[in-house]
Amino acid sequence: MGYTTTTTTTSGTKTTTPKPLDGGWGWVVVAAGFMAQFLAYGSPQSVGVLYPEWLHIFQEGKGMTAWVGSLAVGVGLIVSPICSACVINFGARPVTIFSGVMVSGGLMLSAFAPNIPFLIFSYGIVVGIGCGLEYAATLTITCLYFDKKKGLALGIVTTGASVGGFLYATLQNELIELFGLHGCLLITGALALNLIACAGPMRPLTPPKYYLKQRAALLERAAEEQLRPIKPAQEPAMSTEKPVVAKETAVTIDTKEMLATERRSLFSCSALVKLIKTKLRDYSRNFSSTLALLQDRVFMALCISLFLFALGTIPPLLFLEDVAQSEGLLEGVAALPLVSIISIMGAVGKMGLGIMADLPFINSIFLYAFTTGASGLALLFIPLTKSYMVLQILSATLGFLSGNWSLTPYITTQVVGAEKLTEAHGILMFFGGFGIIMGPPVVGWFYDLTQSYHLAFYFSGGCVILGGLILFIAALPCLEYTKPEPPPSSESFEKEFIEHTIRAVPDPTLPSMSTTSEIVSREQ
Repeated sequence: MGYTTTTTTTSGTKTTTPKPLDGGWGWVVVAAGFMAQFLAYGSPQSVGVLYPEWLHIFQEGKGMTAWVGSLAVGVGLIVSPICSACVINFGARPVTIFSGVMVSGGLMLSAFAPNIPFLIFSYGIVVGIGCGLEYAATLTITCLYFDKKKGLALGIVTTGASVGGFLYATLQNELIELFGLHGCLLITGALALNLIACAGPMRPLTPPKYYLKQRAALLERAAEEQLRPIKPAQEPAMSTEKPVVAKETAVTIDTKEMLATERRSLFSCSALVKLIKTKLRDYSRNFSSTLALLQDRVFMALCISLFLFALGTIPPLLFLEDVAQSEGLLEGVAALPLVSIISIMGAVGKMGLGIMADLPFINSIFLYAFTTGASGLALLFIPLTKSYMVLQILSATLGFLSGNWSLTPYITTQVVGAEKLTEAHGILMFFGGFGIIMGPPVVGWFYDLTQSYHLAFYFSGGCVILGGLILFIAALPCLEYTKPEPPPSSESFEKEFIEHTIRAVPDPTLPSMSTTSEIVSREQ
């Protein structure tokens, strides 16, 4: 099955909880996640190759055109809390399938874009949301399958985006030369449809919440019908009455409609009021839980650091090719684009930093802060570069250090705990996505005002260094503090409701979920 079960006894009740094996089928899930990120992020990560083509075709300003690439990467992170909720409720497999349809459709639609605003919608928003859904699905399913080797597994999965950016940069260059920008986007969109196949191996360890809620509703309805035995219209003379048991007695459609009509007429108003109160209570608890997470000093510093890091380090993906051409460091098209160098070194960085984070003597928070500060220093040297070779070295350095993105789930688990990982990581990615969206347009506006990239890269480097210092200071051991206790989440209410409902009627048709405690534990 890819996982073992650990049985514990709490108040006399046996609880079965899935425990990852750190191997086995988990490595198949890692391979599927790698390919999914390769296909989804290949074009957005190498958008710097498309950027000069859009400038030439649409004749818009660099700040306006930069919105396309920044939204493609950032909007998926902005909506990551929603994407994480989709994964929790529906599972990683259906979410990955839907993300493949969105990414492919957005790329193909971009081939027919008549202007930049349409491109912002098709490439920036549609492709961006598809990438966000895929990102949340692959990271969540990987974290479920791994524990001790989580850093390595996450490093391999997130490396797919970097390898995709490396290969897609060269591929899109060749496709533009052969078929033009229109044909290039159509072909890359067709390739993105393979995301649907990547969803196959993503077998869930626990049933999604949507399934649990539907099952609880069915069992509740069966319990109500059991309390109301339905007498058949004509009974045989020798028949003996037996109590009506769920899944053994068929309920006619007329009876269902009668019960539904009666329930609506008698309880519709009160049920609506009760539903509204329940939803408001859940929203209030979720909001309080979010505020409690933001009161954690280290987590808040991590959010600010990621925002500043994304604000400063994403523009090189978009502008370095234009920097080399505008500064006269390159004539024509390079055999190995700078975007490809950044992407392939990003893959090396994700693997290397992921392995380093698993080492017991390395503090992953300080490792992230160090790589952030070093990225800022590399950005400050870009305006001083007078050689294309030096620019390639700086690109490789930035690419390797950008691999610290793979550390964010690992660090989030250390700061807030595994039980709050999904919610906290969604908040963290919201900050990162906002920085990604704002970074390239800000750099483009600096260039439009000064006709030079110097001030823009000084601003970006300063922001990234500031983010690293904020996180380093917040995580110092001398500033230890007591974490605020988070309020009870809405999941506790759902757990009590589902547990009470499932206890009402046993379900003999589901042997893998034979006990109430097993179903509730699998929901978590």
